[in-house]
Amino acid sequence: MQTDTRIRKVRMGIDVGGTHTKAVAIDNDTQEIIGKASVKTTHDDRYGVAAGVVQAFRKCMEENDITPDEVIFVAHSTTQATNALVEGDVAKVGIIGTSRGGLEGLLARPQMALKNIDLGNGRKIEILNRYVPEKNFNHDTVESAAQELQKEGAQVFVATGAFGVDNMEDEQNISSVTKDEMGFETTMASEITKLYGLTRRTRTAAINASILPKMLNTAIQTESSVRSAGVTVPLMIMRGDGGVMEINEMKKRPVLTMLSGPAASVMGSLMYLRASNGVYFEVGGTTVNIGVIKDGRPAIDYSIVGGHRTYITSLDVRVLGVAGGSMIRIDKGGVKDVGPRSAHIAGMEYAVFMPEEEIVDPQLELFSPKPGDPKDYVCIRLKNGKRITITNTCAANVLGLVDPEYFSYGNAESARKAMQPIADYMNVSVEEVATQILTRAYEKISPVILELADKYKLEHDMIRLVGVGGGAAALIGFCAGKMGVNYSIPENAEVISSIGVALAMVRDVVERTVPNPTGDDIRSIKQEAIDKAVESGASPDTVEVHIEIDSQTSKLTAIATGSTEVKTQDLMSECTEEEAKALAAEDMKTTPERTELTAESGSFRVFQTTDSRHHRPVRIVDKKGFIKVQRTDAEAVEAKVTNYRAVVTKLWEDLAVYKADAILRPDYYICAGARVMDFSGGSELEQVLLLIDVEMQAMDPGTEVIVVGARNQL
Repeated sequence: MQTDTRIRKVRMGIDVGGTHTKAVAIDNDTQEIIGKASVKTTHDDRYGVAAGVVQAFRKCMEENDITPDEVIFVAHSTTQATNALVEGDVAKVGIIGTSRGGLEGLLARPQMALKNIDLGNGRKIEILNRYVPEKNFNHDTVESAAQELQKEGAQVFVATGAFGVDNMEDEQNISSVTKDEMGFETTMASEITKLYGLTRRTRTAAINASILPKMLNTAIQTESSVRSAGVTVPLMIMRGDGGVMEINEMKKRPVLTMLSGPAASVMGSLMYLRASNGVYFEVGGTTVNIGVIKDGRPAIDYSIVGGHRTYITSLDVRVLGVAGGSMIRIDKGGVKDVGPRSAHIAGMEYAVFMPEEEIVDPQLELFSPKPGDPKDYVCIRLKNGKRITITNTCAANVLGLVDPEYFSYGNAESARKAMQPIADYMNVSVEEVATQILTRAYEKISPVILELADKYKLEHDMIRLVGVGGGAAALIGFCAGKMGVNYSIPENAEVISSIGVALAMVRDVVERTVPNPTGDDIRSIKQEAIDKAVESGASPDTVEVHIEIDSQTSKLTAIATGSTEVKTQDLMSECTEEEAKALAAEDMKTTPERTELTAESGSFRVFQTTDSRHHRPVRIVDKKGFIKVQRTDAEAVEAKVTNYRAVVTKLWEDLAVYKADAILRPDYYICAGARVMDFSGGSELEQVLLLIDVEMQAMDPGTEVIVVGARNQL
């Protein structure tokens, strides 16, 4: 009998939810879940939700016999930054600004003098300001300004300069006084972002500084508790944009962890999504979070705090008050609305989760769950006096839309009996009541999906719904059917967020304002992004960088991603050409017989369908069966590094779409080695070629590549 002598390597992810904090342990080599643990989220603990993170972590280790030396990765999402801002648990901020004199000083001074930042519900970040012109700028004047702000109550400081993104020396000098000498936590505005926009940059730094004391407290406590458990690997924290960063980096830029909860579920979805485009659909009991995955990456936008845009990048998520536990509102004419009040908030059980024998003599009551709510929410009173309610989950089970393996599966007969008095009241069938309930939910959800798809140019046949969260099965099948799109619910959907944390990549972003960037500019920002990703915990050999150029705003962006260790093996088996063709055909809603292999390289196959006369859909499939690119109309050309420029230039004209007031140019993807490089979004040929040149110059001239040009449509 042989025994497994392989040293187990364990990745641990902890996700903080509104009700529960859940931990998962994953075997790094096989990607199998080897342990789960859940504790109540510790909102009221003196260490806040961090206490629950540690409890879940320890519980998962103890219950699954995981030893400290087996743990190679620990990460957690956190609601701490968001909670601090929502609850107004923030420090008073002192801003010290500087600039040259003359016209620059006249323009810069008011841009750095912020007003208090309104956080809603009467809460705010209090701001104090001092300005030190460059002609008077020295150690003593900075110290004097800081001491004045301290006397006025400043608890943290922001150092900001008019052109700090070009030269941080003045900001560093301010920080050396306020932090190094006086001992106050200090944020340098140009350390948070390298973008111009003095007011916005300073405001983002002020938000970051305001939560530093709270975040440092909990970070230190969490880290020390993990260390006391014998785990020595770096503690990683989930960012709001879907990556992770090492805790020491979080201590400098805690604001980047805003919205890391939704980010965790997205990254978990990506692990299971074989396609590169889709709409993720996280369904809880009270709310549903909806966002987009485009070209294998989650859609990102700048966060808004207190009604003001910041330079804090996070997932572009829409939150709706309609979910698995949403209650219904009715009148004689039918179901009027679903949500936003949920059974959890009203303190009632779902009918579908009740034993059928308890559903005796159900009576309909209309009521107001909370003061100020409408008085037409549905309650069902049972013979034993218990009051229960009807939800989306009840309706989905009645219609047979929830399979037994899903978290939302319940007793359909219990729900049916409880819904009968509603059907009698409305003079329709129980099935009609259930259909109306889910239709009302769909009417709230579908416009959001379509708006996001339009914003991120996700063509309709690219829309694939990915349902995660415990309530996913209650809504996703019905909505996908009405929209005519594919959907999937990944395995372990109820702990998908914890999985996302455990498997997340290190991510960092560098943004600069660079009009007409040169090759040197691109190489420079690429290296800076690599360095920052390594500082955040990525192994240098794993870092890849995606470059974006926005000609309208002159913004140059480098997005670096990498893992915390060099992967030594990949246990997923390769799929055959026939298997890959079947996957591509299914995604293009056609048959393998109508699907052809049009290009192939060492790691990728390009399939297109012959169904349409007017356009040629394309799917780029890697050797593991993951669809890396999905486009409605494209052309694929095999080439070599020596002649890719000629191919790109020809496709620039061949795939152009001429409109009355514009010319839409194609997007490009290049398959080279083990990577698909995305060069979409370019509006000028020379700019696109410049970006591609930077990547190709490092490759052997004889290397075979596939150039895919995708036609854009309005």
